[in-house]
Order: sequence, then C-alpha cells, then structure tokens
Amino acid sequence: MTEQVPEVEKPSATAVTVAAYAVLVMLGLLMGVLGGFQHSWYIRPVPVSAVAWVAVLFAVCYGAGRMMGGKLAALAPAAGWMVITVIWLTSRPEGDLIIANDLSGYVYLYGGLAAILTGVLLSPSASRSWLLTPHSYGPRPAEPRSL
Repeated sequence: MTEQVPEVEKPSATAVTVAAYAVLVMLGLLMGVLGGFQHSWYIRPVPVSAVAWVAVLFAVCYGAGRMMGGKLAALAPAAGWMVITVIWLTSRPEGDLIIANDLSGYVYLYGGLAAILTGVLLSPSASRSWLLTPHSYGPRPAEPRSL
C-alpha cells in the first residue's frame, strides 16, 4: 500500500513580493533605529559613523532596487528609515533629542536623504510599468465574427 503525500502549495508571486517589500521596510526601520543611536562617533573632526551610515543606506536602497528590478523596491527601506528618523527628530519635553543639530546629525540626516535620492534615481525602472502600458479608455472594439 502506497501512501500519498499531500502536495505542498507554493506561495503565489504576489505573496512573495509583498513579503519581500515588508522585509525591506523592516530593514529600513532597523537601520533607522541603529543609525539614530550610533551616528555620532567621530574621528576628529570627521563624523565617520554618520558617513558610514549614509553609505550603508545608499547601498541598501540601490541594492534593493537593482535586485528587485524597480524603484519602488529602493523606496521600501528608505520609507522605513525616514519614519524612524522623523520620530528621532522630535524633541521630548525633557529636551532630549536622538539626532542632535551638530555636524554628525546634519551629515546623517541630509546625507541620508541624498543617499536615498541617489539610490532611487540610479535604480532601474521596472521593466513593465503600469504607467507606461497602453490602455484603451473607450468601449472595446467588436470582435470579428467568424462564419
């Protein structure tokens, strides 16, 4: 007697894509948390840690865009990083800031924004964009009748 092994369903391409984008956003959130607390290491007078975080942010955005083949993938980790960075920029009632207004904070903030912009712009566009596909907006033409 042969036992039948049930077939395991493969995840759909949509589910895998959504999971990949979710992982990229989570990576951006993690980079924002770590970078916010670790961006202010200096080798006088250069904020080396802020420069390194900017380089890593560019590499992640550009790499995600290249690997997934679209600019939206490059924006996914950038969105996570920006959410956390905006939270770190708000001051608390005690006057505490995570990203202070010193050289390392400026390099981390504005350099990070420039790295995101550069990474997204250098990423390839999707091979088939919904915006560039031809659409018909009128009624469909009648099908020719076969005799």
